[in-house]
Amino acid sequence: MPIPTRDALLEALSQVQDPEIHRPVTELGMVGDVECDAAGAVRVTILLTISGCPLKSTLERDTRAALSDIEGVTSVDVHLGVMSDEQRAALRQQLRGGQAEREVPFARSDSLTRVYAVASGKGGVGKSSVTSNLAVCLAEEGLTVGVVDADIYGFSIPRMLGVDRAPTQVDDMLMPPEAKGVRVISVGMFVPGNQPVVWRGPMLHRALQQFLSDVFWGDLDVLLLDLPPGTGDVAISVAQLIPGAEIIVVTTPQQAAAEVAERAGSIATQTRQRIVGVVENMSWLELPDGTRQEIFGSGGGQRVADSLSRIMGAPVPLLGQIPLDVALREGSDSGEPVVSSAPTSPAAVVLRGIARQLATRQRGLAGRKLSLTPSGR
Repeated sequence: MPIPTRDALLEALSQVQDPEIHRPVTELGMVGDVECDAAGAVRVTILLTISGCPLKSTLERDTRAALSDIEGVTSVDVHLGVMSDEQRAALRQQLRGGQAEREVPFARSDSLTRVYAVASGKGGVGKSSVTSNLAVCLAEEGLTVGVVDADIYGFSIPRMLGVDRAPTQVDDMLMPPEAKGVRVISVGMFVPGNQPVVWRGPMLHRALQQFLSDVFWGDLDVLLLDLPPGTGDVAISVAQLIPGAEIIVVTTPQQAAAEVAERAGSIATQTRQRIVGVVENMSWLELPDGTRQEIFGSGGGQRVADSLSRIMGAPVPLLGQIPLDVALREGSDSGEPVVSSAPTSPAAVVLRGIARQLATRQRGLAGRKLSLTPSGR
């Protein structure tokens, strides 16, 4: 049996991806020594970004599996080392792609990431539940999705998506944990227990800026931001940091909630952002006999959509009406979004329909090559 060459070993290792960065370990400079003796015993050193890497067991398992599949390999010994400061600095520069340290990649003119800011006028309308479920739906559609829990005071996205660990820090860069195929960052990952966050405006802006610039998101198709209720500091900061972000307004059918939601959406006239549409949550309760009980009234979502259409001077559609559904509430509490745990439930069906509309929307022209050639006169 021929002894596998070093090139064959590296080719196999090129199929092993870092579970946080989502790139091959060979591309990231994470492969140290790799050799195979005459008996087919392979010894390889994988350099972790930090010694306490939370997914090192996954990396070790994948490395062992990839090398064991090579013909002629009889055993695999994986040694886990740690990158030097110089190696980490080179990795950080590689991941940033030459960008400035504090640059928000989604604000670049060549960014192809579609950014949706999910807003509401009042708290308690289910904005975070809508955000988390839409994120999972979009990921299941094959898109690469990230979520920023920008509701600094009322963070809840980690629980709703079942995120059970903190980000990995590589010097001043954060690797967001992933759950249900969605990359997530939240201030709740840095707050011990259930302690409140007591910050004023400048600190809120700084936290959001760090979430956008210091987190390695990779190549995202969609980024969702779960905004706090109202039109305060965070909503203004989003407009400043990501001017191309588009707004999704969440409301309930109740007239009082709808009026406040109109104000939250109309901030787009001042920030010059586009409103994607309106989502009406808790629209009705389906009774066993098939009838609907409209507990919070009716028509609020459509009224908000019509009002924002007049204000913006462009059509703002009602993207969907989500019924009251026990499965939706249970999924949010257990970290199993209803679109995955009960995909045929009434709420899940509507949420999938909304996500499908977002997934199939055409990109704008920003950052796209138009293949135009100037002609002479």
